[in-house]
Amino acid sequence: MSVQKIGDHIVREEDRRLLIGKGRYCSDVKASNEAQGYVLRSPHAHARILSIDTTEAAALPGVIRILTAADIAKRGLGTLRPFVPRKRSNGTPGFIAPQPLLCGERVRYVGDPVAFIVAETLNQARDAAELINVDYETLPAVIGADAALAAGAPALYDDNPGNEAFYLEMGDKAATDAAFATAAHVVKHRIVINRITANSMEPRASIAQYDPVDERYTIRCTVQSAHGTRAALAGQIFKMSHDRVRVICDNMGGGFGMKGGVYVEYALTMFAAEATGRPVRWTSDRSEGLMSDEQARGSIFDTELALDKDAKFLGLRAFNTASIGAYFSSERPTIPLTAALGCLVNTYTFPAVHTTLKTVLTNTMTTAPYRGGGRPEPIFVTETIIDKAAHQLNIDPVELRRRNTVPATSMPYTTAMKQVYDTGDFGKNLEDVLTMANYDGIETRRSEATKRGKILGVGVATAVAGTGGRDFEFAEVKFDPSGRVTLTTGAMDHGQGHGTVFKQVLSEKLGIDADLIRYQYGDTDLVYMGVGTFGSRSAILAGGAVTIAADKLIEKGKKIAAHMMEAAVDDIAFENGNFAIAGTDKTVTMSQVAKHSHQWGQLPNDIELGFTENANYGPANSATFPSGAHICEIEIDKETGKLALTRYCAVDDVGRVINPLICEGQIQGGIVQGIGQVIGEEIVYDPDSGQLLTGSFQDYLMPRADDFCNFELGANTSPTPRNPLGVKGVGEAGTLGAIPAVMNAVNDALHRIGAPEIEMPATPEKVWRAINAAR
Repeated sequence: MSVQKIGDHIVREEDRRLLIGKGRYCSDVKASNEAQGYVLRSPHAHARILSIDTTEAAALPGVIRILTAADIAKRGLGTLRPFVPRKRSNGTPGFIAPQPLLCGERVRYVGDPVAFIVAETLNQARDAAELINVDYETLPAVIGADAALAAGAPALYDDNPGNEAFYLEMGDKAATDAAFATAAHVVKHRIVINRITANSMEPRASIAQYDPVDERYTIRCTVQSAHGTRAALAGQIFKMSHDRVRVICDNMGGGFGMKGGVYVEYALTMFAAEATGRPVRWTSDRSEGLMSDEQARGSIFDTELALDKDAKFLGLRAFNTASIGAYFSSERPTIPLTAALGCLVNTYTFPAVHTTLKTVLTNTMTTAPYRGGGRPEPIFVTETIIDKAAHQLNIDPVELRRRNTVPATSMPYTTAMKQVYDTGDFGKNLEDVLTMANYDGIETRRSEATKRGKILGVGVATAVAGTGGRDFEFAEVKFDPSGRVTLTTGAMDHGQGHGTVFKQVLSEKLGIDADLIRYQYGDTDLVYMGVGTFGSRSAILAGGAVTIAADKLIEKGKKIAAHMMEAAVDDIAFENGNFAIAGTDKTVTMSQVAKHSHQWGQLPNDIELGFTENANYGPANSATFPSGAHICEIEIDKETGKLALTRYCAVDDVGRVINPLICEGQIQGGIVQGIGQVIGEEIVYDPDSGQLLTGSFQDYLMPRADDFCNFELGANTSPTPRNPLGVKGVGEAGTLGAIPAVMNAVNDALHRIGAPEIEMPATPEKVWRAINAAR
């Protein structure tokens, strides 16, 4: 290989290794004498536990230990709790509802953990679970947010009648009310966003060991933040210093936000390893994951848009009611509901915006961030209400967007929600994608589709969302005496290609062969600190930290090179991997400097031995604003309601692109996940019993390859000045545009034949019923 540069099309270094089965996922790592763990889960959505009898189960051959809530209490283990104080709508403190590691008094959703069985084999543990006698007294359950807030609704917690968890209000209510008072047109729409879950390739898993000599735990688990997981397990649950817990995560088959939390099973395997003296493994199966993985989305927005006589936007109101599930144990449910409300403004010149959020506890699994981290929901709301307004006012949806788009000349632009867009040309994104999609030819294609018994719909959406503005990230660059390099970051790779991308950054910066660089992450004993990977932050923050650490190495290298060449430090210049005396051809390479730095006695006293530097990067103004415009065309079969994607085009501005190949893959993956939510994915609970009705892939409709058309992608590039690399987040860009573009296309098709609008997911049955309602 050779020096790799930013902008090069480099195939991910890990692809071949993973494809030939040489990955190191949780299930690939075996421990000597390991035992198997299994969770007994509640079959009821809401019930009081009267008694738990494990006598018969404990007597089964192979059963090593059965843990219940009594064991948790005896050991004195804690629970997670949110750190950020919240208020309810009446001004009282938000209702904190920590999830117990194992339920001992009451269960509050189907799948709530009741007991943890440890046995020699998984089948023995499962057999034992069937023999545990739990006496339940069933209680009324509430599933949807509206039902939980209704007068007289059953309370999940006796001391929280009404089931409200917390409330939030943002924006300028007075200005928004004044805008609506002068509006020529007001468009109203209730927008229901379906609840979904991640279904990552690798299910959640953990294997834990306990060292009684050091009194120290080692847990290998599927997590998006090794250090955050360690902090929660050690600090909140086991109540000990962080150094007594080591968290490891090598390869991980997808996270998408769902693996960002600290689940009870991780703590249970650690406690079980301590209690049994054996390594203990737990792995979720697919149905268990659908039941117990954190879920996402699932909001109801009552939305109003005010326009003047020329169809210019005056104001936007959005009142969100959201079910967060049975527990409020951490910030996980709050992040997607609160962190991105500024996205309601999107790419438009709204003078005034006002929004409220009321969160509700229900007898369901809890919610958390999922690809987009709360950004897709407000963008979907705004893009949906714009199309609704276009239909009501008989204006082309594209034209309505044009009239209200923030012009490039206004950058940097401060929105009504006080976000500052640094760079971007939203109008150019839109015009470029219209050209790419041959938007002017839509009526010809519509006519041709009609002749074939199809209804053609077209959906347009724009998107802009903040990325990278949260916390910091860590990087370390360490040369060994042979001149090879270990690059370490606190970012976690679960499919993004970090090893490839960060090597490109370091290879170009130091001018060294990329083959000399080894990338490591995901081990709290090897990585000094870090935050993790979520919210499209890694290239911005970890990439920035790599750049700064490299700069520090170059400065140290100048001192060593000056000593080696007997020159003044100020006379040393660095370029393309070489330190040179300015104005001469006398040089030493980066590798030579690194090797020299390890020679004891060959360095001046003011230069430390070795060639290592680290950096943290996370300035207060690090938020960047990638943007894009997406267009989707679909055809609906009039007789069956089945829809087919026939054209999909997108133009995105993600700032400076480090690796175009990986960037395009990220956008395509995001588009697929967004479309999956539109065409079929949905978590459904029975509203009366609380039973999960989508507990397998026979009922939870995952998208397949033949559900998609080819994606045509384009790019605009406006590097941001807010980080050393000029990059913006890309991991969620595809999802932000795909959800509204495809759903707007569906409702555009239905609007054309006078059919009622539908909400996601746009299943064939739902579409067929709308078509027949029009007939």
